Amino acid sequence: MGCAGAEEFSERAGRASSDEASLKTKDKKRPVDTQTRHALKKDSFAQATANSVGWLSEHRSGVVRWVISAAVVLLLLVGSAIFWSFRSSAANLALGAALDTYSSPLAQPGAPPEPGVYVSASERSKAAHQQFADVAQQYGWMPEGSKAHYFSGITAAELGQYGTAETELKAAAGSWDRNLSSLAKLALAGIYHQTARDSQAIDIYTALAAKPTETVSAGVAKLDLADLYVAQGKQDLARKLWAEVKDADKDGMAGSIAAQKLLGKQ
Repeated sequence: MGCAGAEEFSERAGRASSDEASLKTKDKKRPVDTQTRHALKKDSFAQATANSVGWLSEHRSGVVRWVISAAVVLLLLVGSAIFWSFRSSAANLALGAALDTYSSPLAQPGAPPEPGVYVSASERSKAAHQQFADVAQQYGWMPEGSKAHYFSGITAAELGQYGTAETELKAAAGSWDRNLSSLAKLALAGIYHQTARDSQAIDIYTALAAKPTETVSAGVAKLDLADLYVAQGKQDLARKLWAEVKDADKDGMAGSIAAQKLLGKQ
C-alpha cells in the first residue's frame, strides 16, 4: 500500500474512532438526561403537593365549612325526595279511596243493605264529599290535593252547598294543570248560573271557548253557553252558537249535539 493509501486509511480510522467516541458520549448523556427529567418532574409534583397542602392548611376552616354545607344540601335534597315520594303515595291512596266511594253502586229498591252500597245518590255524595275535603285539606299543595278540591266542589254542588262548592272549585281552578283548571272553571260557571250570576258564567264560558283544553273543548263551552242563553230566552244567540259548533265539529260529539239542537230534537 502506498503513502497515499496509508494516509487515507489512517484518516478513515480516525473518523471512525471519533464517531465511536461521540456515540459513547451520547449514550452516557442519555441516562443522565432521563434521570434529570424524572427528578425535575418529581420536584414539580412535590412542589405542587406542598403548595396544595399549604393552601388547605391556610384555608382549613373554609374548606371544612364548604364540605359540611355541601353534605347538608345533599342530605336535604335526598330527604325532600323521600318525603315527596311518601306523601305522594299517601295522597294517591286517599284520593283513590274517595273516588271509589264516589263511584260505588247504589242499592236496588227493596234490596237489603250491603257494605259499600248507598241507598241514594245524595248519601253517596255526602260520604264522598267528606273524603275529598279531607284529602284537599291534607294534601292541598300537591296535584292530588287540587283534584280533591275539584271533586269536593262537585259533590258539594250535588248536595246543594253552593257556597262550599264555589270555594272548592275556585281552589281547583287555580291549579297549574290547565286540564283540571278548565274543568273546575266549567263547573264554576254552572254554579254561577244556578245562583243567578249569569254574567259571570258567560265570562267563563267565553274564556274557555277562546282557550280550549283537552278536557274542555271550545264546542263543549259553547254548548253550555247556548243552554244558558236558552234559559234566558235568547234563542237567537243559542242557535248561532249551535251553528258554530256544528260547522267546527262535524264528525264529533259536540257537533252532533249541536245539529240535533238546531233541529229541535233536544
